[in-house]
Amino acid sequence: MSLKAFHLVFVTAMSSLTFGCALWRFAVGDALFGSLAAAAGVGVIIYGILFLKKLKHVSFL
Repeated sequence: MSLKAFHLVFVTAMSSLTFGCALWRFAVGDALFGSLAAAAGVGVIIYGILFLKKLKHVSFL
């Protein structure tokens, strides 16, 4: 597995987990940690976009 493919899987898994955690915390009634988890999810997605732009010329194989 290439570094680019690993990061694609990693960013997908981490964004799913952070947004899931945010939904869970909002459902419990904890808006502070829900907001922090949602912000972390957005940060992970931004990281993934920047990483993929940086390695645009590298193939997945």
